[in-house]
This record gives sequence, structure tokens and C-alpha cells, in this order.
Amino acid sequence: MSVLLQAKDLAAHYGASQALFGVNLSVREGEVVALMGRNGMGKTTTVRTLCRIMRQSGGTIHFAGQDLSQVPSHRAARLGIGLVPEGRRCFPNLNVFENLVAAARINIWSQDWTMESVTALFPRLGERRNQSASSLSGGEQQMLAIGRALMTNPRFLILDEATEGLAPTVRAEIWDAIRQIKASGLSILVVDKSLKELMQIADHCVILERGASVWTGAPVDLGTDIRDRYLGV
Repeated sequence: MSVLLQAKDLAAHYGASQALFGVNLSVREGEVVALMGRNGMGKTTTVRTLCRIMRQSGGTIHFAGQDLSQVPSHRAARLGIGLVPEGRRCFPNLNVFENLVAAARINIWSQDWTMESVTALFPRLGERRNQSASSLSGGEQQMLAIGRALMTNPRFLILDEATEGLAPTVRAEIWDAIRQIKASGLSILVVDKSLKELMQIADHCVILERGASVWTGAPVDLGTDIRDRYLGV
């Protein structure tokens, strides 16, 4: 599999405060990579930088062979980077159908995700297509956020805390959907605290500690000592 996205020695600042001190990660075509670490270690900042919401202050990002250093966020989206942000951020005044249609795009690399395929993945969205996003439950809003990102027909999908704060039954539905998305061949970077589910779906793991990559490897190599050192409370 060829490398789709690669970040090397990534650094980023919030004003004068440095948040990333050297993040290194790569995602291959069709691969699921888990970005892991305790709270406050730089995972969401890394996501924001990869999506070009934040500019890096050092290092490089290449996506599909293109240098993203000077690429704005809207162009990164057009290149095929899809984001499901932490906090969902659906359009509250639009209904489910309108939220999905607003994001719809057909790209040369993918025409797989349509209204029909998204509502097949999340039947509740089809049932609530005329409801405003603000009237949905938290779990349904999360399904809508994922569906909206898929409607852009991305080449690479980033999921930032897609199951956080959801009821166990809804979390199970979201994880099942992520498995189906993986089976479609889409490359995914997933940030989540659910270690058990991450280990079942990830092909590769990257752990961050204080804004830097400190461990990279396959889930099978993530031993108890590494978990206790970098992921334990």
C-alpha cells in the first residue's frame, strides 16, 4: 500500500505557546491509524494541523504526494481530507437531509457515498431526514456528522472523538459503522479513548506524549508496559 498522508517533525503553536514538538505519522491507502494519548497531549491539535485549520510552525505534511504547508483548509477538503470534528458541529437550523446535501460532492477517487449509502449506514438518518439537526439526540447528531463528512466522498477520513459522551448502545452502532467504512477501503485516522475498540479496528497506532510522537507500531505490539506508561490514568 502506498503512503497517502505523511507528517514529519510536525510543530505547531497557539500564539507564543508551542503545542506540538515533533509529531510523526503516516497513513497508507486503505489503512486505519489510531492516534492515541492522554488528554491534553496534542491529538486534536494534530488533527487541526493536518486539516489545515491550524498552520504548522515546523515540519512537513504531504497528502497524495502534495505538500500541504501552504494549503488552506477549504483546499485540503477539496483534495480529499474529510473531518468529523470533536463536538459534532452539525448545522442546527438545517434538517438532516439539508445537512447531508450541503456537503455532497463527487470526486474522481470516490463516488461511493450518496444519500442512499449514508442512510443505509445510519438508517436513523433516513427516518429523521426532515427533522432539524438541533432536535436530534447526541448520538444521532454524531451519525449526522459522520454522514456529512462521508458525503464529501473523501479520500481520507479523520474521526476526532466520534464516540465520546455517547450511550453504550449508540457507541456500539458508531463502531460498527466505522468497521463498515473501513471495509469500503477508505483511509482513516481515528482519535478515541475506547482502547478495546481501537485495537480491534486499527492497523497501526501512534501515541503522543506532550505534543510529540513517542511510540509507533501495530496494535499487537502495544504491550501493558506501553499502555501503562502513555495511556494509563
